[in-house]
Amino acid sequence: MLLDAQFWPFLIAITLLTMSPGVDTLLVIRNTARGGVRDGVLTSLAICCGLFVHAAVSALGISLILLQSAWAFHLLKLAGAAYLIWLGVQSLLSARRGVALPVAAMGAERSPVAAWVPLREGLLSNVLNPKTVVFYMAFLPQFIAPSDPALLKSLWLAGVHFLIANLWQIAIVLTVGRAGHWLAKRWVSRCLEGATGTVLIGFGVKLALEQRPA
Repeated sequence: MLLDAQFWPFLIAITLLTMSPGVDTLLVIRNTARGGVRDGVLTSLAICCGLFVHAAVSALGISLILLQSAWAFHLLKLAGAAYLIWLGVQSLLSARRGVALPVAAMGAERSPVAAWVPLREGLLSNVLNPKTVVFYMAFLPQFIAPSDPALLKSLWLAGVHFLIANLWQIAIVLTVGRAGHWLAKRWVSRCLEGATGTVLIGFGVKLALEQRPA
């Protein structure tokens, strides 16, 4: 049953967790500042599409295999860490060049990058994040009864998460989008790129150095 007694606690919990700042929020802000509202929305959609991958992985038990296989989990963790560090280095290089971000104002049609770039960045950032694998494996089963079809219920809960996360992240996109002219100032752009790059690299290093869960 999709709308059972466990759905409402899940809805409250996932809403609060979605609003907690993290890598996804940071990437949405960074891409909105870089390419405008369109890039931010595409990034958000791609990030949230990754949730269905994690839900399917959790339901099919592959997450358990990853957690029990040291080399598989380590490989996934390093891939996610490397990708975050790569994004961070790109931001630091942009800050070092001192070029103002080509921020698009609200309603602007021009974008400095192809649509597949924010889509790729958002999807890979989510799918390659082992924390999301662990989170879904530990979190979703609490809201799935033994009699429920595991895959269907997992995808349904991921769909709810998809909707909530997109609403929250697109609200952030619109907020950043309205500040487009201010963000286009060279010094603001350099500070934003520098701070974003530093935090992304910090997330990546922290992820790479974290111990495998027991």
